[in-house]
Amino acid sequence: MHDLQDDPAASPQPRPPKRPRRRTVWAATGAVAALGAGAVAALLTVGHDDAPARQKADPAPATSPASPAPSRRSAGKTGTTVVQGPVVNGRRQPPRVKIPASAGGRYAVVPGRAKPPAGSRGTLVRYMVEVERGLPITGADFAAEVQRVLNDPRSWGHGGTLRFERVARGPVRFRVALSSPAMTDRMCAPLVTGGELSCRHGERSVINALRYGEGAASYGRDLASYREYVINHEVGHALGHDHRQCPGKGRPAPVMVQQTKSLYGCAPNPWPFPKG
Repeated sequence: MHDLQDDPAASPQPRPPKRPRRRTVWAATGAVAALGAGAVAALLTVGHDDAPARQKADPAPATSPASPAPSRRSAGKTGTTVVQGPVVNGRRQPPRVKIPASAGGRYAVVPGRAKPPAGSRGTLVRYMVEVERGLPITGADFAAEVQRVLNDPRSWGHGGTLRFERVARGPVRFRVALSSPAMTDRMCAPLVTGGELSCRHGERSVINALRYGEGAASYGRDLASYREYVINHEVGHALGHDHRQCPGKGRPAPVMVQQTKSLYGCAPNPWPFPKG
């Protein structure tokens, strides 16, 4: 849509100078839109999840996460406004992002390269990050979050077994693809995700942007931890890990439990090796 312009012939009087518009920058892990909340759904993985092909999965009840506290706004050095989410479990949260049902329908590979942290050990795993064009989450922000999560000592490289390098070309072990609900449906077929679920299909860990942007009721207001969980869970499938069950009431849920669907009596846990 084009901005409507004043008709220059409408008035001979000079126009007053326009006041500069104040820019708003959305901060933390690529969030760039306002609050929204979606229904709870299960994470599906081709060949592993319990939703059969060509049959629609029964979603969990449409329960929205608890409403977050009002976002915090602070002035940056350049005069812009940085919007932050509430503090939950001792962490400043990213604002939730309202995700459209569909976007551009094509992926863009995030350019550049992100090496593993200096001094890290283990087998080098090269991967790509793709973001569907038109989503209100930047590729750079999403890629930075994936790289941070995968190279955390609590993630799959625990104990120096693996180290992760993001690349933009060449052979890779897997791709992490942030997708609108419509794109997720298409990429996960023949599984029927209903625009609510995520999956792993082939070499792609398809993360539904609806879940990444808005979280799930199982994690409540802790969107930061939920994002860590969904990245670790879907990449876990790409690395060959199957689903697991809750080991006991009140115990931390293994990361390969379908925590988006339910905690099954366990406590939420986003990490394969939570003790680091």
